[in-house]
Amino acid sequence: MSFFFSNLKNDRFVSGSFAIAFVSFVMMVESVSVFAADQGRAFSIAGGTMSLEAPEGWKRVEPKSGIVETEFSILPAEGDAQPGRMTVMGAGGGVAQNLDRWYGQFTQPDGSSTKEKAVTKTLKLAGCTVTIVDIAGTYKDSPGGPFAGGKSIDRPDYRMLAAIVETAENGSYFLKFYGPGKTVVGQSEGFRKMVEAMVPASQ
Repeated sequence: MSFFFSNLKNDRFVSGSFAIAFVSFVMMVESVSVFAADQGRAFSIAGGTMSLEAPEGWKRVEPKSGIVETEFSILPAEGDAQPGRMTVMGAGGGVAQNLDRWYGQFTQPDGSSTKEKAVTKTLKLAGCTVTIVDIAGTYKDSPGGPFAGGKSIDRPDYRMLAAIVETAENGSYFLKFYGPGKTVVGQSEGFRKMVEAMVPASQ
């Protein structure tokens, strides 16, 4: 009898140990999955000196252009036919020059000035000067990139949120998020938080 109960206790111990080990394994796999997802959203600019993290749900993809360092695809909002796109790249030229170039990529249905309708603001973040611009209208999309040439595609009711990050020692960088209006508006808070949460890579 004592032998029977001894074996029963051993069986229960083994079963319990297996259950604990299995639960621990599942938790470890979930932790690794979350870590991998976070790593997919994390990226850096300015030679790796500044760190950012894209909003949850944004998918990191292979850049469509050689001048783009990092690219994300954003699921379209209900009713929008195209996904959103965010590109990250080094910036040449001054802030005003680049803003004027972006204004030129949009036209207004009523023929008014895109520049006058755009909204800009300047922030000090992590030791950098950051200029953020919000532009809406018909976007002249260049599938091959801004310097590829070729015919552009007019995309009505588009919107762009972009940030020009001026670093002290590593030049300037663009974070350019554009797409159908509803998609961009729906993700605008995530874009803002991403930019404002930028930190030096050492932190």
